[in-house]
Amino acid sequence: DVYKRQALKTIGFNIKLKPYISRMDGSTKGDWDVGITIDILDSAEEVEKIILLSGDGDFDFLIRYVMESQRIETEAFGVEALSANSLVRSVTTFRPIDESMLIK
Repeated sequence: DVYKRQALKTIGFNIKLKPYISRMDGSTKGDWDVGITIDILDSAEEVEKIILLSGDGDFDFLIRYVMESQRIETEAFGVEALSANSLVRSVTTFRPIDESMLIK
């Protein structure tokens, strides 16, 4: 939604969009794992904390690497039941997303 993106831009977020990939079976996929990884590695030396909005366990190695190499605090927000234990254990702080955090 354009209004939500504008609200995030107004408070300082840099919004990046990636088109969905259409599969042969008609389903679509759109992930930004590599983009997120590049953004984190590019900014790691300049920030005090990295906040990840994902429960994807694919990020656990990245988070551990950044914490060890840059001594940065890390925080992840994710749906508790869907978040990988490896990521939850890797970050400094894990914050479960609940109903009160959702924009309706």
